[in-house]
Order: sequence, then structure tokens, then C-alpha cells
Amino acid sequence: MEKIIFHIDVNSAYLSWSAADKLKNGEKLDIRLVPSVIGGDENSRRGVVLAKSDKAKHFGIITGESLYSARKKCNNLIVIPPNFKIYEESSKNMFEFLQNYTPYIQKYSIDECFLDMGINKRQDALKLAEMIRKEIKEKFNFTVSIGVATNKLLAKMASELKKPDKVNTIFKEEIEMKLWHLPVEELFMVGKSAKRILNLMYIYTIGELANSDKDLIKDRLKGMGELIWNYANGIDFSKVEYDKEDIKNISNEITLSTDLLRREKAHNVILELADKVSYRLRKNKKYCYSISVNIKTNEFKSYSHQRKMLNSTNSTKVICKVAIELFNRCWKGEPIRLLGISLSNLTDTYTEQLSLISLKDGNEKGSKSNVDSILDHMREKYGKI
Repeated sequence: MEKIIFHIDVNSAYLSWSAADKLKNGEKLDIRLVPSVIGGDENSRRGVVLAKSDKAKHFGIITGESLYSARKKCNNLIVIPPNFKIYEESSKNMFEFLQNYTPYIQKYSIDECFLDMGINKRQDALKLAEMIRKEIKEKFNFTVSIGVATNKLLAKMASELKKPDKVNTIFKEEIEMKLWHLPVEELFMVGKSAKRILNLMYIYTIGELANSDKDLIKDRLKGMGELIWNYANGIDFSKVEYDKEDIKNISNEITLSTDLLRREKAHNVILELADKVSYRLRKNKKYCYSISVNIKTNEFKSYSHQRKMLNSTNSTKVICKVAIELFNRCWKGEPIRLLGISLSNLTDTYTEQLSLISLKDGNEKGSKSNVDSILDHMREKYGKI
């Protein structure tokens, strides 16, 4: 069990998002499968390549070169103007989807982010990463690369080294094998200036930097020297910097591998979802007033039902009970492809409207809280229980 960080990076984001939008709106050609680029005004000769397809890459086209130059390399190159409204919407949809897995998300750019997945087993983390990769592909029709590691630096390097549509790891014992043979300029934060200075010191690979004298590197590159020496050795103490104000709801959903037809099996899925969302609620020291259940049928029809409660809660038992009641009320008997639970109207405090019944059962809240605390402790110590 160890701290697990994911780095998620959209593959050729602008091109992928444009392609997905075009296909969604009825176009037959997938621009990712032909020589194509996203670029500015081609007629002005000042437009540059913002993103490229793999087919365009085969012609030697690189991001940042002029469209005029790219066209000379490939006569039948398809140039699509950028549409930042689509990119912002696609980015927003992806980040909202990732909230199903953790509220601890640092948006690093429009197309990449870090996820703090808490204390976890490696095998469970890899299964989760694969699930996220597949669901993004199925749900949004674009691909991501996911790096899995114990810190942000190694997670980012892992996603960079294996593309597209892949999950890759760099754990402590993998650093020498996966990183040290690479040119030093491929290390995050090593730019042209640092590369030139390091090369003058006869340091050409990440491994040579890692095994060099730290004080000497600091002397030549000042504060940056210590940073990149640490990075070469896989050392990074930075945290996933999520905005607590962004946590407005906590949700989780699961896309089922086969259609779900029986009520009792749906109840079992709801129990598992309730366990996950209530655990995350408690980890954030939050309570919720509203619980909703979301259902998607095998014909991709979606509907949901919500209940707003008088008393806030973070109890697995209460959330599961309400979710099952909501499911029973709104399920129409169709084959189910997706089930989800969402908790909203979050608060930092527990409140209870007292009644004769609640006074009579005054210890119930405390007993629920104790059971949840014990289960949370077991989860963090032993993994999924």
C-alpha cells in the first residue's frame, strides 16, 4: 500500500476533440486516421500547426511549424481551424467525469491533470487506470495516456513515455530501467539552456545526471540544479493542488460489461457505489443533503431521481438505503448499462432535525459513524474490503 498519483494526458487533444465533435455531428471521415492538422489562418502564412495526426507525423510534420511548411511536406494535408469552444467543453466534460473517481484533481492544463488516488495497492491502481482509460474512450471518443506512480513527476514522465491510449508506470524500482537511459533533455524541466550546461559537464543522459555530484549541479544551475537532480532520481515532494472550493458534489458511476436485468443485482451495484462515494465524502470531511441515482439503459436512454434530506449525512448505510429507494422508484425494468450515485448540497457540518423518533434513537448516528470509521481505517490499511 502506498500513495498513488495518476497523470492523465489527452492524446493530440485539439485534433482528437475536433475529430470527436465532427463524428458526433454526422461526418464520416475521422481526421485522426488521415494526414491532418489543427492550425490557424493558412492564407496568411503565419498560421502554425497546433496539433497533428499520426499520419501527418509520418510526413515529418511537427507541432509549432508553419502551415506553409507542413503543406510542402504533404500536399493532401487536411487543415482544420481551431475551435476553442469545443476544446473548453471537451476539457470540462472530462474533468467532470474524473470527479467520479476522486475529488482530488489538479488541472495542469486544458488537456492534462493530476489525480491523487490516495493510499492504494498497485494492482488496484492499475485496474482503476485501465478502467478510466477505457471509459473515456467509450464515453467521449478520444483517447488518453495515463501515468501511474507514487509522485507527480514520475506519473507525468510515465504518461509521456507510452502513447497513445496507454497506461504506464514508473515506480521507484523502475526508474533506472525506464528513465536513466533517456537523453537528459527528456527529463521534465530540463530546457535548452540546462541541456547545454549539462552537456558541457559531459552529462548526456538522465542516469548520468542522477549519478552526478548534487552540489556540483547546484553550483552550475543554482536552484534549478537541485530540482532536476532530484527529478533524475525520481524525487518529488509536490502535492496535487486541488481547489477545495471546486468540490461541489461527489459521484461515482459504473458502466456494466453486460446488461443488468435483476433488481437484486442492481442493489448490489448500488451498495458498492454507495460505499465508494460515502468514503470519499468522509475523507473530505463533508456531509451531503442530496442524493441522486442515475440510470442509463442499453439503448442509452438516461434518467435520474433525486432526494433532498432534512438531515445531512455521510453514512454509508443511509446513502445506500436512500439510493436503493430512489432506484426502486424510478427504474422501469429496462436492461441497465450504467448505474451511478451522486451526492450534492455538501456541507462541512452534521445537522439533525430532532424528533421524538430521533431522540429515542439518539445513539444511532454515533454507531453508524463508528462503523464507518472502522471500515475506512481497514480500507486505508488493507485496500478494498
